Amino acid sequence: MPRTLRWPRLIIVTLIALVGIAGFGALGIWQVQRLHWKTALIERVESRIHAEPVPAPGPAEWSGLSAETAEYRRVTLRGHFLNADEVQIYTPTEWGPGYWVLTPLARDDGTVVMINRGLVPEDRKNPATRPAPEGAQTVTGLLRISEDKGWLFSRDNNPAARLWYRRDIGSITAALGLHDAAPYFVDQELTDPEGWPLGGKTVVAFRNAHLSYALTWFGLAAFVALAWGLVLRSELRR
Repeated sequence: MPRTLRWPRLIIVTLIALVGIAGFGALGIWQVQRLHWKTALIERVESRIHAEPVPAPGPAEWSGLSAETAEYRRVTLRGHFLNADEVQIYTPTEWGPGYWVLTPLARDDGTVVMINRGLVPEDRKNPATRPAPEGAQTVTGLLRISEDKGWLFSRDNNPAARLWYRRDIGSITAALGLHDAAPYFVDQELTDPEGWPLGGKTVVAFRNAHLSYALTWFGLAAFVALAWGLVLRSELRR
């Protein structure tokens, strides 16, 4: 005697399968979108870091700056460093705990741009352990957008205690009392391989594994669909 379909079991299995297929499929689509974003980022960075330097944006251009339009643009600017206002931003390095050294550069037009002069290890954090640049300076480097937002587990800056964990330019310049300060900073290129801070440490190589992630999620969606089909076939044969 043929057995009847087990409808409650079929309904539950079908709901689970649909949730799995929709969830894994959505994750796959998201990774495809991330793939397009990362590919565009890599192409944009590669085209900019090897270009001839252009003058750093002035106040008239500040409001229109964004990661897409300006970040990693190679720029040049001239002025003198306000060494007394140097700040150090904590960051892990190949030597262990280290710091980005950011110093305001006062330009002839009265504006100020924060210059990331490079990395120093823990024992070079104190400015007294290294010479400060004096007089007129010409800086060439990569324009970077302010790091206003931290990562999920990143620590918050503490301007009152002069403790910094990300390069939030608005917060830094406000704490220093600087006016007419650019909303971006410039990663200075390497100028002295033997000196401190060590410039030219901008990360310009980005891992791009989004295609493999997308294939993994789509594969899982296909696996769930296949499993659901086998269960349905088994029930129909009853």
